Amino acid sequence: MVAAGAESGTVPVDERHPQIRTRRVAFDWEETPLHWIPGAPVATHLVNAFQILLTTGEKWFIQCVRDALPYVADERLRAEVKGFVGQEMVHSRSHQGVLDRLLARDGLPTAHLTDAAHAKLAERATAMAELARTDPRRFRRRLRFELGAVSAIEHYTAVVGQWIIENDGLDRAGADPTMLDLFRWHGAEEVEHRSVVFDVYTALGGGYPLRAASWAVATALLSLALVQGTFELLRRDPSITVPVTFRRVRRSYRASVRKGHVPAMATMFLREGLTYLRPGHHPSKVCSTEIALEYLRRSPAARAAAGAA
Repeated sequence: MVAAGAESGTVPVDERHPQIRTRRVAFDWEETPLHWIPGAPVATHLVNAFQILLTTGEKWFIQCVRDALPYVADERLRAEVKGFVGQEMVHSRSHQGVLDRLLARDGLPTAHLTDAAHAKLAERATAMAELARTDPRRFRRRLRFELGAVSAIEHYTAVVGQWIIENDGLDRAGADPTMLDLFRWHGAEEVEHRSVVFDVYTALGGGYPLRAASWAVATALLSLALVQGTFELLRRDPSITVPVTFRRVRRSYRASVRKGHVPAMATMFLREGLTYLRPGHHPSKVCSTEIALEYLRRSPAARAAAGAA
């Protein structure tokens, strides 16, 4: 599928194989408040919990596609994998900056969470290297399952990425513009590379039953991690003086959904899960690269990175 327009404004966009470029963006969090969505601590910390997951999750994505690269013969897909890795490395670094320079500054250090996740990631790398050496067939089976899980998560990040580009609820709420640019730039690049992991999964022989099983596991674990992370941040937030109860959190969350601060997570997981689980699904059939590129043409961070390059 090809859409009219591109980053230059003249070259058509190939939705299945868009150009994947690494933009070495930088963000300054000096003026960003802890509750960067004013009056919405639950929505703020739900997104912050997602940022904690991203710092290590993006590195896991990179490990998976790098493990798969020796089995990918198609040269165009190999080039797309390299572009994907470059983008994900910058994503992880950028969200780590939020944790180190914003959350830690205002009394919410997260190093105990990210250090534990990084340790598990190191264990995973060691285990996979040993499997590749001693049991290549088992290595490929596990790798296919992980690629299926990453592919499912990449579907959601692309959909949420386009949602945050098009949604004006956060602008109307007075959300911090630097944080908005971070997520809109990130979301635009998720739309750009949305097909890569799915195509790698397919290239390694991943089929529909495994795609469905890995989606179910990834969605359950992602949902649980987001809920747990949100509650932990709320309970540790030094500026919140009332008890953090499920009822209060649910009421605030629903209000934020109505105001467009965050998408309705359960509805999105179900609706987009049904899209992802269609037998003939391909990521190029959802989202729009042109919408992503249009934002990247006006993103302050992306424009500054282009100027520096």
